[in-house]
Amino acid sequence: MKKTSFQDYLPFIFLGLVAIFGLFIKNEPLFVDAEGKYNYGDIAWILVSTCLVFFMTPGLSFFYGGMVNRKNVISTMMQSFIATGLISILWVTVGFSLSFGNSYHGIIGDPTTFLFFKGVASSAPWSAAPTIPLLLFALFQLKFAIITPALVVGATAERIRFTSYVLFMVLFSLLVYCPIAHWTWHPEGFLFKLGVIDFAGGTVVHISAGCAALAGALVLKRRKDHIEKKELQPANIPFVLLGTGLLWFGWFGFNAGSAVAANGLAASAFATTNTAAAAAGLSWIFFDVVRGRKASALGFCIGAVVGLVAITPAAGFVGIPQSIFMGFIAAIISNMMVHYKSKTAIDDTLDVFPCHGVGGMVGMLLTGVFATKAVNVVDGWFYGNFDLFKTQFIGLAIVVVYSFVVSYAIFKLIDAIHPLRVSEEEEALGLDASQHNESYHPHMMSVYDNGTLKEEPMID
Repeated sequence: MKKTSFQDYLPFIFLGLVAIFGLFIKNEPLFVDAEGKYNYGDIAWILVSTCLVFFMTPGLSFFYGGMVNRKNVISTMMQSFIATGLISILWVTVGFSLSFGNSYHGIIGDPTTFLFFKGVASSAPWSAAPTIPLLLFALFQLKFAIITPALVVGATAERIRFTSYVLFMVLFSLLVYCPIAHWTWHPEGFLFKLGVIDFAGGTVVHISAGCAALAGALVLKRRKDHIEKKELQPANIPFVLLGTGLLWFGWFGFNAGSAVAANGLAASAFATTNTAAAAAGLSWIFFDVVRGRKASALGFCIGAVVGLVAITPAAGFVGIPQSIFMGFIAAIISNMMVHYKSKTAIDDTLDVFPCHGVGGMVGMLLTGVFATKAVNVVDGWFYGNFDLFKTQFIGLAIVVVYSFVVSYAIFKLIDAIHPLRVSEEEEALGLDASQHNESYHPHMMSVYDNGTLKEEPMID
């Protein structure tokens, strides 16, 4: 066992203090729906959608875990999966208040509004979701907050310390995710008032995570394998296929659930989500073939996820035929960005910025083009309303700059407090062994002996 320091005690101490403080929060009775506004079909659908969105984080873990080197599979999956615990506690304590609490000038929510979920169960429904309990709305939004910092893992994989990434998740959620969610989805948020539309998280989730991923890749700098231009094979393509399936499945709750009702808009968002993902998966591999590469399972999976990303802000605003174009063009643009990035010194391990960041930007802009009153409340540029496209571009630019700058500052701050990056020896050994003392291979583990990396049998 390694010798522990005071820093090792801090996470346990903070969690203990939160647990003890929670004992003194007064419980209040559940809100009584005296006017009969609750719709039990809506409640059932959002309960299911909440479960579906939660399912996306394990799916993301498999998706990322299958693409990294074999000695980093468990660490990469763990860095994503830990968000389910970490952000759940953070959201209950203060995150929901910062995102949806009483607004301070459209910038951030009052952290005391729903501190420790105080009043969430006993309050009237959220104004944009009047037929479901506020508690259910808060839990649905929690699942979005969980997966967003988990997305950033793909850019920093194979070289970041586990403890440093945990701290990044906390600061990113409080300083980046919660403010952007407030700006975009709170009725008093300044982007909401500006007229920016984001059905299920183009800015809040994907652009914020993609820009944070780029910041992390720049601060952490390049892996040794990346400098030496070694082309490492993915550890497990079936994991990637499984992860894609789970993400695609969960995304129906992500997008269709964002209608916050069991209605025609939810069905339309469900359809556009599936259609865009299908078009993008095909577009990615067909474009690969045009460029002289073979159609691959990995390519289809990445393309499908890009399509899901791109349709997210638009799912409840665009028609089903237009979603085909959105998936088709988003996959081509992200594919080209991945190719361009590979020629640079930027080491975004799993191409989070080209896929989630750029895919989210394409989706936000095309929402401003193809939104139609036939589906929802506003027409886009394609139907004669250029102002919506202009508004979407302004909102996108604000979120890009804010999320990148603040995330870059967070990574720098953490690095000054506690080293972000593992040592060269730990990187060569692999993060599974160096950070978690575990191995993806059930009978072998990596060891670093006198400057040589070896595989040795595990001893019970």
